[in-house]
Order: sequence, then C-alpha cells, then structure tokens
Amino acid sequence: MGYIDRIAIAPGKRGGRPVIRGLRITVYDVLGWLADGMTADGIIEDFPELERADIQACLAFAADRERRAIVVQVPILTEHCAAIADAIADAQVHCLEVG
Repeated sequence: MGYIDRIAIAPGKRGGRPVIRGLRITVYDVLGWLADGMTADGIIEDFPELERADIQACLAFAADRERRAIVVQVPILTEHCAAIADAIADAQVHCLEVG
C-alpha cells in the first residue's frame, strides 16, 4: 500500500486524525473533497502543498483501513448507540435496529 511514508497520526495534530506529511490536511479532508466531486488536479490547485502521490496515499490508506474493518454484532439499545460511538475514538460505529 504506498502510504506509510506519507500518512502519519500525531496526537497533537488535528485531533489525532491521520495527516499528510505532517501538514494540517487530513486523509478525511482529501477523501471528502474527492467524494464531493473535486478532481485530484482541483485539490492540488487549491492546496499546492499537496502532491498527486499524497492523494493516492489517502486512497490507499482508506482502502487498507476498510480492509481491516471488523464487524461485530452486539445487542444494544438504539438510544445508546450515539454514546458508544462518541466514546470510541476514531472508530466507525454503525447501529442497526434488529427486530
């Protein structure tokens, strides 16, 4: 996955979110811009400190994180879901109502 040398997590920077090459731009920023329809060229034009390899590294990081995701079914009350999601830092919590 070629992101190891470009993506880092530093507790004091952007709330511990993964950032690109020590910049204050997070992986999630780039993924959000791409999801909103920006092109890689458009992102680089708006943020010239980024390189095309940085954008590719963000995609590789997201793909690797998704590949490592674990789904666990735990019966909880729906009203507790938000509190659990808030308590687990940097985790993806999806609550589905089962009946």
